[in-house]
Amino acid sequence: MDLPVRDFSASGYRSLRAITYPMSRLDVFVGANGVGKSNLYRALDLLQAAAQNQLGARLAAEGLDRAMWAGPRKAKEPSRIGLGVTLAAPGQREGAYRYEVEVGFPQRVTAAAFDTEPQVKSETLSYLSGSRRVRLVERRNSAVMARDAEGRPADLDIDLLSSETLLGRLEDPARYPELDLVRRTVLEWRFYHDVRTDAASSLRLPCTAVATPTLASDGSNLAAVFATLAHIRGDTADLDAAVASAFPGARLDLPTPERTATFGLRLPEFPQRVFEPAELSDGTLRFLALAGALLAYRLPPFIALNEPEASLHPDLMEPLAALIAKAAERTQVWLVTHSERLAQALKDHGAVRTVRKTEGATTIDGLTLFGAFKDDEDDDLG
Repeated sequence: MDLPVRDFSASGYRSLRAITYPMSRLDVFVGANGVGKSNLYRALDLLQAAAQNQLGARLAAEGLDRAMWAGPRKAKEPSRIGLGVTLAAPGQREGAYRYEVEVGFPQRVTAAAFDTEPQVKSETLSYLSGSRRVRLVERRNSAVMARDAEGRPADLDIDLLSSETLLGRLEDPARYPELDLVRRTVLEWRFYHDVRTDAASSLRLPCTAVATPTLASDGSNLAAVFATLAHIRGDTADLDAAVASAFPGARLDLPTPERTATFGLRLPEFPQRVFEPAELSDGTLRFLALAGALLAYRLPPFIALNEPEASLHPDLMEPLAALIAKAAERTQVWLVTHSERLAQALKDHGAVRTVRKTEGATTIDGLTLFGAFKDDEDDDLG
């Protein structure tokens, strides 16, 4: 069951001093190099790491001291990284789940942590209904409270290292159904930023022939995604249209899989010849991977794209925008881009936001500290 994202927040992480962002179906972030667009993307990715119980490891790999906000702090304000997300509750117009986690350096008295590793200081999952907030799970350092399926609170005796998250560690769907629902939803998100197209890329190789509804984050099952559309769903109309728009006169060749699935591209200059993935240019292969991500049989509940225009010819921005807009009809899409042309092509389909830096902190034009846009507030007042 999908839980749409209502808002996302991050504080104390790299250039993100404190941001709360209200989500829509399609959110596009554009701005110059170095303003922190990728930090917004990384912070969302860290929320999924919390669901994977990998948040501590990921921040340790970054270097917690380097991941922390380096700008000025209020007097006695501790060094903390805070992440939060609000997910709409199923079947509830106003109800929502709010997950928050705060990470900092370990206290020296903590035995189960190394000196510089990240320590989860607090973690909560709450149910929100109007102004009412019910804490379903609450963790303060090593102390944990959780409500069971009947709503009864109880202190939990759980073996939880300081770098582990309760969201990733507490697996008991029968007793904690809301926590399980939130975890499964966040685990289904997809982040597409590391899809390789070099000569050794898995995109260029056949993959195991098995019905595949969603493209993997590394694109390794692209051939199976295409085969599923062609031979399981039996409908490649949107895929064919995307390829024809990007590469006029070209068409995909999708043979019936045997033990493996593969694909090729027929070009108008050589209609009798099928060009295999190993022969395609990086830009062509990257566009096809994005088509697989955005037109798959079943889209994840949330898709995040970081600079999808990389290695694409500028003339592919409009076909790429059409792919993204089509996907946003079926799921939520979060897009970080350097391309003004791509952002302009998406202007009529979603919220296009300009990202800047102000005194070292990432800011989004028009966004207030309370997670609303000034234009929206003006509309409410009117």
